[in-house]
Amino acid sequence: MIRLRLPLIMIVAVDTIIGTALHAQGVSLVNAFPNLTFTQPILLTYPPDGTNRIFVEQQNGIILEFPNDSSVASAKTFLTITDKLTDYSREGEEGLLGLAFDPQYKTNGYFYVNYTAPNPLRTVIERYRVQPGNPDSADPSSAFTILEIIQPPAPNHKGGNLAFGPDGYLYAGTGDGGGGNDTYQNAQNRSSLLGKFLRIDVSETTATAHYRIPPDNPLVADTTGLKKELWTWGMRNPWRWSFDPVTGMLWCGDVGQDAWEEVDIIRKGLNYGWPIMEGFVCNPIAPVCDSAGYTPPVEVFGHDVGNAIVGGYVYRGYRLPWLTGAYVYGDYGSGTIWMLRYENGIVVTDSVLMYGSFGEMSAFGTDQLSELYIVSYGASSSIYRFAGPGPTSGVTAPPRQAFAFGLDQNYPNPFNPSTVIGYQIGVTEQVSLKVFDVLGQEVATLVDGIRSPGSYRVTFEAGRYSSGVYYYRLQAGNFVKTRELVLVR
Repeated sequence: MIRLRLPLIMIVAVDTIIGTALHAQGVSLVNAFPNLTFTQPILLTYPPDGTNRIFVEQQNGIILEFPNDSSVASAKTFLTITDKLTDYSREGEEGLLGLAFDPQYKTNGYFYVNYTAPNPLRTVIERYRVQPGNPDSADPSSAFTILEIIQPPAPNHKGGNLAFGPDGYLYAGTGDGGGGNDTYQNAQNRSSLLGKFLRIDVSETTATAHYRIPPDNPLVADTTGLKKELWTWGMRNPWRWSFDPVTGMLWCGDVGQDAWEEVDIIRKGLNYGWPIMEGFVCNPIAPVCDSAGYTPPVEVFGHDVGNAIVGGYVYRGYRLPWLTGAYVYGDYGSGTIWMLRYENGIVVTDSVLMYGSFGEMSAFGTDQLSELYIVSYGASSSIYRFAGPGPTSGVTAPPRQAFAFGLDQNYPNPFNPSTVIGYQIGVTEQVSLKVFDVLGQEVATLVDGIRSPGSYRVTFEAGRYSSGVYYYRLQAGNFVKTRELVLVR
């Protein structure tokens, strides 16, 4: 789809309150393990063995484990592979990056790590086994290389996340290898393993066959040299992603470049557009601005509100039942946390849960009961747990908590001649809702005034005006959100 400057639409706006504020009970974060300290933690997970333990992976090559108990006073070192790593301090995107436990971990003791190694610079996916008779320690001598990928001479965009899908296969997310605008031209190259999601079978390995290709991978029948490990392509840097344990859907936060961060739903054999597309729009470097054949994200946010998305989880815990089924994700730079609901193929709401200032967010994680955590990479280097309204007595909570603000996708979209926009206000604020054309020029002001907490809607009447792509932006205090609408005649 080529985006051109089009005639302006005439809009009639009716601002109507339709209920109380979304999630008026609020949400807070508490320090889940206040007696523990970490060094550059980047991942939190748990083993599927019923022991209710927490594992925290640090970028420096150390994996820690401890009981899931807020009073725990010390953590044990489960595995150290520091001597195998590159110098991740160059730009912070190398080192130990991923950890996944085998679905049969309780019986076979296998787990998998993803790290960057030097000479030559490469990604390594490696299997280890827990020490027989000692569940608190891995056996370093059990290291078994599953896959190595030679990396370009750049320190960024190494991806690194690992997870087993509901189908029992191992998935790996790889970045495009680094530089700007896919310098090394990997993301669209299906003969490369970089800028992709990989899907492999590690259930049976031998000295010569370290993994197998699942028989339903999209390129399994190719005879031209395309990589049969590929599940999807056109990724920039899928830093953190997860499977919804109820629906099996794979949610990904793909880190953007100059303008847009995106939330993707990863499905078999699809091309997610990088570097031709960034978010919903064409990258200025694209020789032809044509989105045909590329799968758009389900949601984006601009660099006016954040600069590095951190993919999260669909909430399936018990502490916050009102959050059940929502995808929770965040931003490394701003610390903002959002919740998104996706129904019948569209985003029906996307709201701010919290404006963060608790430190650099590196990952979300879940425990054995599917409760949600945030890993803080910054100076505090702590693990936070989602809680109910207000901080829990006796533990430390980060500052600047907030109720939910949100801007919904207009419905229907595309539309002709009318559509409805919903938005949510969490606290009394000065609110503006404006429409812009593709050049960023203001078309109309729909809302300009103080609004109390509540959910509102505005009806657009486009009348007899030409088709076009436009953007509408809600600003309420520190909350800013922009979405696209399309008028089709």
